[in-house]
Amino acid sequence: MKQSIDYYFTSLSPFTYLGHTRFLELAKQAQAEISYKPFIISQVFANSGAVALKDRPKPRQAYRLVELERWGRKRNLPLTLHPAYFPVDPSLADRCIITLQSTGQDAGAFLGRVLAACWAEEQDIADSNVIQGILDSLGLDSAGLMKQAESAEVQSVYEQNTQDAIDQGVLGAPSYLLDVEQFWGQDRLELLEDKLKGL
Repeated sequence: MKQSIDYYFTSLSPFTYLGHTRFLELAKQAQAEISYKPFIISQVFANSGAVALKDRPKPRQAYRLVELERWGRKRNLPLTLHPAYFPVDPSLADRCIITLQSTGQDAGAFLGRVLAACWAEEQDIADSNVIQGILDSLGLDSAGLMKQAESAEVQSVYEQNTQDAIDQGVLGAPSYLLDVEQFWGQDRLELLEDKLKGL
């Protein structure tokens, strides 16, 4: 029986960006299925006790930048510490991911492009033209997918993902759940790898 990983994230998260490619590699190596679950992070933070970035003490804000720079080097990824378009509303991108998954298309490739657009390419992922351009570049039906992403059904899934995250005690983005065991943060990917290997 194939293992299945619930992948909780928001398209705006820098740590999701830093871990995304490595996570896809681990899942592929383990032949594990991925259930993409973008959520509304403000609601998850409210439940977990996390504090929005702008409200964190200055030392925590400063250390976050240190960690981002370290992990960018570790993962060998380009990273802009202060992107021009951050924070912005990630909901359109998140809902496109829900739509892609529900139609059996490659949500992982799209998410990777969206994350890079924000954190490496200085693009505004809240801009529908940016999202359309990414979908088009992947050879996808941008008009159809974006229309479906605006539907009440997709919004309902988005809200349910958020409630599922709250119910399962998800702490932030990214979080990977395997057999209901949570691995919070891309710096826990090596531990997730051990779990996938049965260690």
